[in-house]
Amino acid sequence: MSYAVSQALQAAVYGALAGVGAPVFDALPSGPLPELYVTLGPETVRDRSGVGAKVARHDFTVSVISDASGFRSAKTVAGEISDVLSDADLALERGTLVALDFLRARARRTSQEGVRRIDLIFRAIVDDDA
Repeated sequence: MSYAVSQALQAAVYGALAGVGAPVFDALPSGPLPELYVTLGPETVRDRSGVGAKVARHDFTVSVISDASGFRSAKTVAGEISDVLSDADLALERGTLVALDFLRARARRTSQEGVRRIDLIFRAIVDDDA
């Protein structure tokens, strides 16, 4: 297994999400946040290597956060993210993306007053053929 493809996968996902209807952050900026935004979140990586291949399974979270009234705007952006990433053919700076699938989502109100959050979980299979 190789974790070396993780940064390349994150960069490709970030680039693919640039066109969704909300700003996308890898790290939150200082100062006030927009009413609606997207963050790249946690990732779990597992070895899926075989003979002669360095393959890893990356389960990662993309979150939509909104302090707008209701879930409508957050669900709209979450749907755009799902459309962009499900079965996407992303070019990586290192390695090859073998598969990218939507696994599940969870929409909830957070403990912060009026804030809604949707966490979308995706699974990427990557081959470090570098």
